Parts: sequence; C-alpha cells; structure tokens
Amino acid sequence: MRVNEKYSTLPAEDRSVHIINICAIEDIGYLPSEGTLLNSLSVDPDAECKHGLYFRDGRRKVDYILVYHPKRPSGSRTLARRVQHSDAAPAARGARQDQPLPGKGSVGAVGSPEPPMDYHEDDKRFRREEYEGNLLEAGLELERDEDTKIHGVGFVKIHAPWNVLCREAEFLKLKMPTKKLYHINETRGLLKKINSVLQKITDPIQPKVAEHRPQTTKRLSYPFSREKQHLFDLSDKDSFFDSKTRSTIVYEILKRTTCTKAKYSMGQGEGRKKDSALLSKRRKCSKYGITSLLANGVYSAAYPLHDGDYEGENVDFNDRKLLYQEWASYGVFYKYQPIDLVRKYFGEKIGLYFAWLGVYTQMLIPASVVGIIVFLYGCATVDDNIPSMEMCDQRHNITMCPLCDKTCSYWKMSSACATARASHLFDNPATVFFSVFMALWAATFMEHWKRKQMRLRYHWDLTGFEEEEEAVKDHPRAEYEARVLEKSLRKESKSKEKRRHIPEESTNKWKQRVKTAMAGVKLTDKVKLTWRDRFPAYFTNLVSIVFMIAVTFAIVLGVIIYRISTAAALAMNSSPSVRSNIRVTVTATAVIINLVVIILLDEVYGCIARWLTKIEVPKTEKSFEERLIFKAFLLKFVNSYTPIFYVAFFKGRFVGRPGDYVYIFRSFRMEECAPGGCLMELCIQLSIIMLGKQLIQNNLFEIGIPKMKKFIRYLRLRRQSPSDHDEYVKRKQRYEVDYTLEPFAGLTPEYMEMIIQFGFVTLFVASFPLAPLFALLNNIIEIRLDAKKFITELRRPVAVRAKDIGIWYNILRGVGKLAVIINAFVISFTSDFIPRLVYLYMYSENGTMHGFVNHTLSSFNVSDFQNGTAPNDPLDLGYEVQICRYKDYREPPWSEHKYDISKDFWAVLAARLAFVIVFQNLVMFMSDFVDWVIPDIPKDISQQVHKEKVLMVELFMREEQGKQQLLDTWMEKDRQQDEPCNNHGPKACLDSPEYPGGAL
Repeated sequence: MRVNEKYSTLPAEDRSVHIINICAIEDIGYLPSEGTLLNSLSVDPDAECKHGLYFRDGRRKVDYILVYHPKRPSGSRTLARRVQHSDAAPAARGARQDQPLPGKGSVGAVGSPEPPMDYHEDDKRFRREEYEGNLLEAGLELERDEDTKIHGVGFVKIHAPWNVLCREAEFLKLKMPTKKLYHINETRGLLKKINSVLQKITDPIQPKVAEHRPQTTKRLSYPFSREKQHLFDLSDKDSFFDSKTRSTIVYEILKRTTCTKAKYSMGQGEGRKKDSALLSKRRKCSKYGITSLLANGVYSAAYPLHDGDYEGENVDFNDRKLLYQEWASYGVFYKYQPIDLVRKYFGEKIGLYFAWLGVYTQMLIPASVVGIIVFLYGCATVDDNIPSMEMCDQRHNITMCPLCDKTCSYWKMSSACATARASHLFDNPATVFFSVFMALWAATFMEHWKRKQMRLRYHWDLTGFEEEEEAVKDHPRAEYEARVLEKSLRKESKSKEKRRHIPEESTNKWKQRVKTAMAGVKLTDKVKLTWRDRFPAYFTNLVSIVFMIAVTFAIVLGVIIYRISTAAALAMNSSPSVRSNIRVTVTATAVIINLVVIILLDEVYGCIARWLTKIEVPKTEKSFEERLIFKAFLLKFVNSYTPIFYVAFFKGRFVGRPGDYVYIFRSFRMEECAPGGCLMELCIQLSIIMLGKQLIQNNLFEIGIPKMKKFIRYLRLRRQSPSDHDEYVKRKQRYEVDYTLEPFAGLTPEYMEMIIQFGFVTLFVASFPLAPLFALLNNIIEIRLDAKKFITELRRPVAVRAKDIGIWYNILRGVGKLAVIINAFVISFTSDFIPRLVYLYMYSENGTMHGFVNHTLSSFNVSDFQNGTAPNDPLDLGYEVQICRYKDYREPPWSEHKYDISKDFWAVLAARLAFVIVFQNLVMFMSDFVDWVIPDIPKDISQQVHKEKVLMVELFMREEQGKQQLLDTWMEKDRQQDEPCNNHGPKACLDSPEYPGGAL
C-alpha cells in the first residue's frame, strides 16, 4: 500500500495501541499534526475517548468495531508498534511509499531459534493485515487495541472521515434533509377540531420524545451530492450524518472491500507446496469482504457501537437511554411507541417491524371487544339453549353406546351435561357473525397497515427507494460467488487437462498461452450456477421437507394412539369420578404433550430451514431471506396447526358405527366426538397451544435464553480475565461491553412468532372468540420485551433501509384468505350450526329446537356387536340395555336397510357444502370490497409527495436561473469592457485601467 506517512515508535506502555490515520485520496479532510496525535496518547483514555466511543485522540468517533483473537506471530518475531499518519504539509502528498501495516512482524535477533510455525493463524493474521490495508486505501481510519480487559481479544476501531461519508452517501443515494423548509398541509374545519381533541385526549399516552411530536414543517430531502453541498445544512458536520447512517456507510465499505492477494509463503517441500495450494485456493474463495472473513474466523465479530449506557446516574443522555426510558420499560406499556426514534437508532427495517407490531396490536383492540361480547352472549343464553337443556335433562334417559371396546360400558347422555353447556359458549349464532367480522377485520388491518406504511415512507424519506432497492438486491452473496469461483476453477482445470493431451504446434504456443490467460480472467464472468448445479440441493430440500412433515404427522398419530389407549385404561378405573372425567383428562394431557412437541420441533425446524437454504446457495441476500422465511413458515405452520386441524376436521369423521368400527393397526378404535360436538375440544386445544406458545416460547425463552447466554459468556470471560481483580473491575470500554452482548440474529424469529399468532387469531377464531383478547395481552408485553431485548441484550444491529415488511405481507394476506375458508368449514362441519338450521326449517314440528338431540342420534341393537367388542359389564347402569344410541345419521336396526346412511345425512351435507360456498364467496367479496374502498395511499400523503416534487423542481429552477443571471452579468461586464476597444481602437483599450491585463 502506497501512503504518505511518518513513523514514530510508541513507549512500551502504549505498544498495544495502533493509530492509523492515512490519506487514501486527495480530499481526506482534517489530519492532525504529529505532536497533537502523540500528545493525545498520553491522556487518560477513560476521560478523553468517552469510554470507547472515540479514538484515543478524543475527537474521531468510533463508527464500527472489528473483533479478532490476536496471537503472537510464528517464531521469535516481535511486532513493532507504530503510529502512522499523513504529513500535514500539502506539498508532501505527492510522494508516496510502500510501508507495512501495524501488526506486521519485524526481523528478530540473528541466530535465535524459530519454533514450529502455525500456518493457520499466520494466514488469518496476514489476511487481517491485507484487509485492513485495503480499508485504509478506501479512506477509513483505524485504531487497534489489544490491551483490553477481555483476555485474548483484540479490537479494531474504525472511523469514517467526512470526505468518505460524503462519497459513500452519494454512492448509496442517501436522502438527506436540505435547508429548504416547507409547511405540511394541515386539516381544516371539522377534521382539525377532531384531531385537536384527539391529541389532547391521547397526550398522556404519548411518549416524551421530540421526534414523536406532531410536526407542522418538514425539510425537503434530496439524495446527497458532493456537487450540491450548498443545498444542505452543513453547519455541524459532526451531526449531519447520525451514528446509524455512519455505521451503515462503514458496513457497505466493509462488505465490498476484498482481501485477495497471496502474501503467505509456506516454504519448501512437497507437503508444504500442497498446503500452500490449499491455502491459496481457500483464500481465493474467501475474498468477498467482511462476511467471508467472519465465516472463516479471521474476525470473530463486527458490529457498530451503542450510543452509550442506558442506566446509571452519571450516564450522559443519549438516544439509547431515552429509548430505554420511553420505550423499553414495562412502566410505559400503555404509551405509543416512539417509532421515529426507533428508526433513527436502529434503521428503517427494524422500525417497520415495530411499527407493524404496534398497528397489529392496536387493531386487536376492537377484535378483542367484539370477541368478549360474543363470549358474553354465549354465557347469557346458555340457560335458554334447548339442545343443551335436553342433554342435561335426566328424564330423557338416553343410553349411549360404549366409547371403547370391552372395558367401556354404556353411559348416560346426561353425564356430558357440563361439556354441552360449555360448548354453547363458543357454538352459538353469534359465532358466525364473529367469523364474518374477523374476516373483514383481517382485510381492514391489511389496508390500514398499507396506509400506515405509506405515511412512514413519506416521513422517513423513502418515497424514491424502489429504484435503489432494485439495484442493490442483485448484488451476489459471498457464498454464491465462492461457488461460482469453484465451478470456474473446475472448468479451468478440466480445460488444462484436455489441452495437455492435445499436441500443440511450437509456433502457436505463445498465442495459446495468451488465450488461456484471457479465458481465465473472464471465466468467472461467464459462469453461473444453473439448476443442474443446484439439483442435489433442491432434491435434498424436497426430501427433507417431506420427511419433516411426515415426522409431524407421525407425532400427531402417536398422540392419537395415546389418547385412545389412555381413555381405555381410565375406563377400567373403579373410581366413578375418574371415569366421569375421562374426556377432560385425556384431552388436557394430550394437548400438553402436543405443546411440548411443538415448542421443541419449532427450534429444530428453524435450524433445518436455515441449513436447507444455505445448501441452495441463493444468489442475493433478498433471495436467501425469502427462501428461508418460506421454508421456516411452512414447517412451523404444519407443526403448530396439525393437531388443531385433526381435532377440527378429522376427529369423529371416520369412526364407523357400533358393530363396524374403524381401527388403527387393527387394535385402536378411532376416537369419537362428544355428543355436543368437537368444537369444545377444539377450543381447549387451541387455547392451550396458543397460550402455551406465547408464555413459554415467546416470553420465557426470549427472556431466559439471552440472559443465560450472557451469564455463560460472562463466566467464560471472567475465567480468561487477568488474576488482578482491580484491573478486571476497572471500567470497560464501550466496545468491550458491547462485545459481551448477544449478536443480532435478524427479524425472522420476531415476525414468525407474530405470524403464527395471527394464524391462531384468524384461522380458528370461530371456535375461540377470546383468541384476539389473549393475543392483545401478549402483544402488550411482547412489544416492551422485544424493545428491552434490543436495547439491553443485543449488540446494535446494522441499520438496513427498507420500504416495506417484504414477504411477510404476502404471508399475512395468504393467512387471511385461508382463514375465510377454514372458518367456513369449522362453522359448517365442526359445529352444530348447520344441523340445527336444517332441523329447525325441515324437521321441527313446532318451529323450535325441541327434539333436535334425538334427531341427531341413531339407534343400535346391542345384539349386533362383533365378537369380543361388547362391554364386559353390560349391567353397569343397573339394567339390561337392548338399544343404545350413537351420534350419526343412519337407518335404525328395524329398518329394511339397517345402519345405512339416511337421507337426513345427505340433506345436512348438502346444506353444509352450500354454506361453505356462500360464506366463502360472500366474505371474500366483502374483503375485496373493503380493499377497493380504502385507498392504499392516504390523500394527504399523496398531496405532500406531489408538493415535494414541485418544490424540488422550483428549487433547481431557481438555482439554474441564478446561475444564468450570474453568467449574464459576467457577459454584460465583458461586453461593456469590449465596447471602448471597439470605439477607440486597441491602444485605448490597452491603456484603460479597467482592462484586467493592463498594458502589454
């Protein structure tokens, strides 16, 4: 690397710190003199660099941190600690010379013994030195610190000077606020009064954050350009680019800076030549910036710094502390989120997630209110429900057929009275209304979010982000480029083998070598990964996903067998109380087993989905994220909802009839629904799984696992720390504290748990109207829990710009459409809503529901039991049973076609299918109508965007007019100066004092 620099050896106590301040391009900006830089090293670091937020000079802010594990170089070589900086004299910038980076070894003492070399560690060290040298050439400034309180860990602090920030902001087309201010159009008349009243009412629940206050003016934003710096307010250059923007710019440089040069020589010998070839090939395949260097262990971590501490009396006030007080505290659960401040600190992508979560939580409030009303309606009408009253009336004396073979005996329908009454709480006419309401709620929620999203895009200056995103998303991933390079190397080696066996003419050898070299240079540009290259990965994906789904089905089948066998075992118990609560016991224990399995498989499926996506080697980060989300959602969707689907649509459908039951493995008889239907059991299953997942997986795991990892990391670091306790307890630098935090793993887990919850709220809401209420209570805690995790438990993530929530919106729309279909089938086939309507309008003699229970039961002659299936104790009820009843629509035993399906069954089935078709199409039409009525872009936002474009055109027109006027003025002056020359001759012009050149 060619630099213009001086060297000065540091004293022994400062030899672990390296300052690199280098001029890579001509307009590097401020460069401190040698005296200033060396003096800054002698100042107390804790006082001057604000505990690691600044370089040792106390002026340059740390924008990014690279972490590595330093090890002494091979042999007895020692590192010469040096300070490099540019000469302050401008004339000295022309001459540049090659100098080694700090950290490179110098020649040791002559004759000293050299121990065996650690080629792997030396390769990492050389790659770090080369990479950091390339960062210097990109204009960044670095400072290394190995004298830390964390044993065996070194830090490289990175600072982006002003000129680099300007250059990268122009490359990235970052929109920055200009000096131009304009007034935002305010509502007038009645709307203005309503808004003012709402602001006064909601003022107590507004966060005390400046960014959250309503703004009447806004600065016009424009993509930053170095040629148009006069448009921007650069009075305070230190705060023009905030910490989030600075870290984003540095991360973009880290991603595209490569380390490709082969600096390492393995020595002589065949074995070392082979190792050298392997190292060289690996180095070529790992030349793609910080992501590959992190993957290969060259650096152990890379992250931007938090703004400071978030708690403590002597802590300087910063955005992190403000967010902790007004956002991440459980005491402010009732307040709105300071979304603009979240976006300012974490970036647009994380800001959009919390904005979406806030809108979703707000929309759950009306859904919860309606759900409570529906539930209360069921409670109020339970005593007026005629079918449940008939089931509880012991005077009817209805004897039911056994629930299992041999061990189970006959039982009275009145024993299921409690289940029948509880079923009415969720299976009543209001449930149908609530299902329609929730379908429209889902459509309204999606439209409301689209409008909110457009408002955020306007306020966050992302209205012109589409074109930029299209250009960025095609940037290849490092793993993809590595696979392409490996493929090109294989092709190149095959072509060499072919040429080796083909005789070449001596006259064309030189020409052939030139062609080979040119072909090697352009090889990677032509090679791409085709479907043939990815076919093994695609096949592995298909087989693995099918296998995982089959595992889920097998586990559900195992739980079904457990339910059947446990019910048969409990039926043999001599205690009447145990036998009377068989259904509740079996259902509760089976649901708990399902819950535990779902939680465990969710973690396993998340890891499998990531591995399956990696072996596909997607080309871009966007493609990688979308494929990962799709696989994880598919597996977790099947895992979470398969037990619920079984109870809703399969349990009790394929049991057969007494005397001809259906068996699993010829041993286990399929279980039946209760006389009141399976809806109550579906409600229990849904509520336990939903609440259990939210309580255990979403809350306890999110709190417990990060704290446990942090504690383990603390113990590990303390074990590695120096024995001197006073030195250990000395206050750590900011980058050391952040290193002990948990790395940010992305937003996929956060979105996933909310999407699964959205499915619980919408898919089976007909069976559990209280689902929105429990989701609302969970989300109130979830928002503050996630906020606390981001502020206190995680390293600061790199800010990522985004204009929407991506593929998650399409998943939400898909779940909303699927919810309409599923609720139609739940109401039609799982509940008794349709059979009641059919009986009321076709079979009722007096237009009431009296006789409905008897209508839904068929008769069976106990003499028709198969051998070995009749009850062992037929007199358990105290009398001999001749006819028992079972729930189905079949001909009686005295009929000519006994036990065949009756006409009533087909009438009910036709009504059920007709209801599904009508309900689905009607609700879909109403949802599409809501989508059409509500515009995606609010009218005021579209007006403001149009106004911004007009103001921008006017601004540039005035600028061009000013330039034209200035040019006209100069031309007029030149014309006035030329007139005396034309009228009085050249001599008068030359003698004129106004002539700029004077006399010749």
